[in-house]
Amino acid sequence: MTFVMFICRFFLFHLYESPKFLLSRGRQSEAVAAVHGIAYNNRRTTWLSEEVLNEIGGTAAVVEKQQLSTAEIVRRNLGKFSTQRIGPLFATKKLGLMTCLIWFCWTTIGMGYPLFNAFLPQYLANSNSDQPTEARIVYRNYAITSIVGVPGSLIAYYTVNLKYVGRKGTIAISTLISGILVFCFTISADPTFQLVFTCFEAFFQNIMYGVLYAYTPEVFPAPNRGTATGIASCLNRIAGLCAPIVAVNAGQADPKAPIYASGGLFLAAFVAMCLFPIETKGKQSL
Repeated sequence: MTFVMFICRFFLFHLYESPKFLLSRGRQSEAVAAVHGIAYNNRRTTWLSEEVLNEIGGTAAVVEKQQLSTAEIVRRNLGKFSTQRIGPLFATKKLGLMTCLIWFCWTTIGMGYPLFNAFLPQYLANSNSDQPTEARIVYRNYAITSIVGVPGSLIAYYTVNLKYVGRKGTIAISTLISGILVFCFTISADPTFQLVFTCFEAFFQNIMYGVLYAYTPEVFPAPNRGTATGIASCLNRIAGLCAPIVAVNAGQADPKAPIYASGGLFLAAFVAMCLFPIETKGKQSL
């Protein structure tokens, strides 16, 4: 699957270089070409031309290639870490609340998701109290679960634009259902019963994660969007790294404890999503 996506990336899609980067290097003609290409892909036209850029900012200067030492490169990269990039995320009460809530959701989901999904083969294998489930059945069920989850992203593409649902409604409902289904997984040890609930779980989790990835950049101002989403992703990964530690320690007391913890984290994220103050459906980016 990864190789197929690699082929699609290089042969089916053309990603244009950032016009801002090209302008900073004095490559105005390439920047104009990139803008026209992006406009064409979006079925739009643009009045931008190299002549217009020259009239606005003057003739492009030739930027010589800089040779920096290792110490200078490290110093320049470290200089990018500044609280000045984080401060604007709390410029208003509404934006500050949105920032805290979205980071909280990324953190809780970052731990809740692997607590259930990363150990799903083990849960399926040990579902029968009498004897372990055959490996063939375990991985067959795991494959079925993964396949059933794929349409979730397609459904999310449709529901995020529905009236009275939007991004907030789609992500909140899918997260709530995900949390409930995780708890339902523990009701019975029957492999068929667990297969049904893991399939539904995968379906709604794909909706949840798909919307979360798309919605997060939309709610932040463009100049600080990279910082906000980067911190969210970092918190998600840190929580994910802690998940195995929680699973091992909690699982010693009760094999179902990590599953309960996963469901509780999903429900906590649902509560936070209900408090999101920004809906981006049908609106321009900030």
